[in-house]
Amino acid sequence: MLSSSFVVLAALVAQTVAQQTPLIHSSLRHDPSGKTDFTRLFSSDQLLHRDPWSPNEWNGLVSFARAQPLRCFGADADVKFDVAVLGAPFDTATSYRPGARFGPNGIRQGARRIGVDFINVHQKVRVSDYLNTVDCGDVPMTFMDSKVALRQLEIANKDIVTREAFRSYNETSMAKDGKFHPRVLTIGGDHTITLPLLRGVADIYGPVSVIHFDSHLDTGNPNKRPGPWLPGEEVPVTHGTYFYYAHEEGLLAPNNSNIHVGIRSALGDWDNYKNDWEVGFVISHAEDIEEVGWQGIVAKIREVVGDNPVYISLDIDAIDPGFAPATGTPEIGGFTPREIKKIFQGLAGLKVVGADIVEVAPAYDSQAENTQILAANIGWDMLALMAKAPIVV
Repeated sequence: MLSSSFVVLAALVAQTVAQQTPLIHSSLRHDPSGKTDFTRLFSSDQLLHRDPWSPNEWNGLVSFARAQPLRCFGADADVKFDVAVLGAPFDTATSYRPGARFGPNGIRQGARRIGVDFINVHQKVRVSDYLNTVDCGDVPMTFMDSKVALRQLEIANKDIVTREAFRSYNETSMAKDGKFHPRVLTIGGDHTITLPLLRGVADIYGPVSVIHFDSHLDTGNPNKRPGPWLPGEEVPVTHGTYFYYAHEEGLLAPNNSNIHVGIRSALGDWDNYKNDWEVGFVISHAEDIEEVGWQGIVAKIREVVGDNPVYISLDIDAIDPGFAPATGTPEIGGFTPREIKKIFQGLAGLKVVGADIVEVAPAYDSQAENTQILAANIGWDMLALMAKAPIVV
């Protein structure tokens, strides 16, 4: 026989359930057509006035900083935009740890808590107020042939940058044809992808000044390196030689109007510096920040690139591996996230015609996704720089 106290407790529970049931049922209630109202079903008290299935919510499609997902090479090919985020899943030209082919997905995951429609307080701008930004997804890049993969990226990038942008301005465009074209933020992918991307940019704007954030020079002369290739055999481009080829193809601004920022890796020979100068770069070492501060580095960058159209390429290993461990060729002694954000803040006003973030290899990241979150926020700052300076003369 049940005790009286248990009977009383059971009665109280039954009364509580009866009182709560209508509230539970109200959130599951079907509309007259018999369909479940999923918007209400998946809403909490904080989300009652928001649509969890919209492109701006992270429990929908995961795009970069909640940019509109677009089938840029398919059904949505006629939709105009100002900036395309493009994934380049490629790592078959890396020299140490592979894994950057998963970088685009990792960076998008790291960008879930930011949005192109959020105010970037550090940069003092809301990207969506000035740019219609979309995420075109990843370019299919074969893992069986680096040359073919890079050609796939080159074709896709050129297709985008030759289109007409969503916005135009009552000023003269810097483009050679006088029109306004979309810009591309590419998320990679090992650093080799910068070469085909520069080809597309140069087609529109001519040779550009490159601001290259990296711990390595990436200007190696492939013809001076020992290897298994036979005499006269083509030496494939890698993530350490692509700028050499970019110089040979006339993609870089002349008169040493390009700059490396954050250099600190070992060298195979002192002639590497001579070769780097011949390729067209000026060097700012990572340790310079201890002497001149972030303001001094910004001043040097602006002095080198002048008023040229600018392409920004950032290898995540420019950041110290204590903050960004998930990369293929880590080097100690890099920038802190705060330092890199201050440097980017100082670049406001430069005419950024394109940008990339490369060498993020999520398999080496911490469980907290440190590197991916950092890369995503740097990409957000790149978009902010584009928003603050239209490509006009």
